[in-house]
Amino acid sequence: MTKQERALDLFARQFNCAQAILAVYGPAAGLDEQHCLKLAAPFGGGIGRLGETCGAVSGALMVLGLRYTPANWPDASAKAALYERVRDFVGRFKARNPSIICRELLGCDISTPEGAQLARDRKLHQTLCVKYVRDAAEILEQV
Repeated sequence: MTKQERALDLFARQFNCAQAILAVYGPAAGLDEQHCLKLAAPFGGGIGRLGETCGAVSGALMVLGLRYTPANWPDASAKAALYERVRDFVGRFKARNPSIICRELLGCDISTPEGAQLARDRKLHQTLCVKYVRDAAEILEQV
């Protein structure tokens, strides 16, 4: 099973989008899977279902932080290099999708009961969110 397939499998098993990304890519950067799952738990649904930054994006940015933050942090040049990688990732994600904001990606505000119901009725987590998890995983593989 590829890392992308593993992330999609975790997401299908009811882990949130941030957990699906971080639990697959975090261990290679030194964080065990259980800690990844715990750390990323609050970031699903655009941070606690607030509809803010997409959890798949948040998970991917955590992976970039794990991979590219040196032990001598904060080092100005390392910080600049990390932030450039973040901008690159976000640019690539936005090239495939209209936004990095969950409610904009879903077309509804899941922080409201009506928006959450609309997302369930339209099966947005099984359709759109799967795409965002896949996109985040593919982009991580590239960067």
